[in-house]
Amino acid sequence: MFKDSYDVIIIGAGISGLTSSALLSKAGLSSCVIEMDKKVGGYLAGFDRKEFRFDSAIHWLNNCGDKGWVNKIFTIIGEDFPKAKEQQNIRRFISDGINYLVTNKPDKLKEQWIKEFPEDKKGIIRFFNDAEKIANSFDDYINLGRSVDTMSVLEKARYGLRMLNFAIPFIPQVKYTGHEGMNKGLSKYFTSDTLKAIFSSEPDLLSCLIPIAWAYSNNFQTPPAGGSQAYPEWLAHAANQLGADIICDAKVTSILTKNNTATGVQLVYKNHDIELKSKYVIAASDAESLYKKLLSPDLISEKKKSSLKNAQLYSSAFSVSIAIDCSPEELGLGEENIYLFDRKLSRKELGDGDPHKSGIHIMASSVRDKSLAPNKKGTITLFIPAWIHQFNHWACSLDENGDYIRTKEYKALKEKHTQILFDRIEQKLIPGFRKHILFYESATPITHLRYTGNKNGSMMGQKPGKENMKNKVASYATPVKNLYQSGHWADLGGGIFIAMKSAVNTSLIILKKENKEKFKLLANYIDGKTDIETIKSSDLFKNYVNNWRQSPTPSQKD
Repeated sequence: MFKDSYDVIIIGAGISGLTSSALLSKAGLSSCVIEMDKKVGGYLAGFDRKEFRFDSAIHWLNNCGDKGWVNKIFTIIGEDFPKAKEQQNIRRFISDGINYLVTNKPDKLKEQWIKEFPEDKKGIIRFFNDAEKIANSFDDYINLGRSVDTMSVLEKARYGLRMLNFAIPFIPQVKYTGHEGMNKGLSKYFTSDTLKAIFSSEPDLLSCLIPIAWAYSNNFQTPPAGGSQAYPEWLAHAANQLGADIICDAKVTSILTKNNTATGVQLVYKNHDIELKSKYVIAASDAESLYKKLLSPDLISEKKKSSLKNAQLYSSAFSVSIAIDCSPEELGLGEENIYLFDRKLSRKELGDGDPHKSGIHIMASSVRDKSLAPNKKGTITLFIPAWIHQFNHWACSLDENGDYIRTKEYKALKEKHTQILFDRIEQKLIPGFRKHILFYESATPITHLRYTGNKNGSMMGQKPGKENMKNKVASYATPVKNLYQSGHWADLGGGIFIAMKSAVNTSLIILKKENKEKFKLLANYIDGKTDIETIKSSDLFKNYVNNWRQSPTPSQKD
């Protein structure tokens, strides 16, 4: 099953690791992807239960449209990749006296607000104008995804100027963060308490403006047919067809080094210890686990360990995946993400993970994709933010290795949280909701940690922000030669775009060392200096025959 050695070993078969494998395999390098779970996908793996399929992580999706970054990269690999569709109805805010829908025509919402709040007309217009300016910058970002790690001195200078131009619409809004900052920021636009309440859960002003900007850019998509797991399934197929080995249910226990250079990995597979040799290693996995568990302590500075330990992370989540006995439309649900909240609560209360108070996100995925559920039935997902330390670490105990042991108290706590959310849904949104439930699965930060290995079960890794930037917690390079970081831990930010952006840049770093001609062609394409036809017609890259056949969902099998 394993070759004697590889050019590249990749730890983690999430979308980042699989993208790197497919790109490097297409460039003629041998690669092996090692995944600790039983299936590929990471946070996009999703899961099947009975006749239903659930997306476990996709709460919003962008940069996956026809002109988006994701499709731009997939097109390098092949043409038969899963296609996302533009989402028309995006997000609905619901609270007492509030029911507003953001669509891919945001000016409709602007006109509605002007009509309802004429005293704030000028501020409303400014708010949407500022969002549209950000949208125009996003449209220009398609050719700005390359990391400075892959650039010459002259390219870095040019890139800096282009990034400054990109950042201009964001700069006036950056300072409005936290409770006081948000009050000042929203007061720039609105006097109405109702308009301010719509954004009462957001941590900063940019979090209010950016979703509207994406709407202006028509940059919200629904997952492709079959759910978000279609992406990693296609990538795994393409990478395998191009010569890559992908090994699931295997756990890397250490990275092999010699003279401070990565030489391969040690792993456990089917109860056997195996040593695999490689020229490069890519860790498309949790950063702190890489430095704390997979590398010798003497290779890492105390400063680096401290910065990772104290890094600001995105929250995890408590989520409930629900199968229902009718279509979600019959319960009044559409394709949009509903945010149900109590406008009387503070920003902190709405986001602190208390199931009684936190704002609830409600998604009916089977409205968007009928293949996820049997005919006349549906799927709904609820989630609230959550942290692994809450509720005494979710009533779990620890074993001698520091791993969480789930207890009967843990299961009871999950059920208690679930029923609280059901109560709120019945009281505020769908009377009699419970009678439509066929079954449900609840997940905590402990669940997300088990299946992804991400520190604290974080949904998207390390957050953008002053502290993380100052401490340089995210980087492609590591203190070990030929060992590179990828995924959400190499770039600040979250979502498919960031994961794939890091995969492309890690691949470019390796190609720059291995084959300058291939590196230059790929870098020029990323920069928008050449088109996809130039890559397709080049004999520098291997041909993929576009022979993927998507597996049917459980409901389609029946």
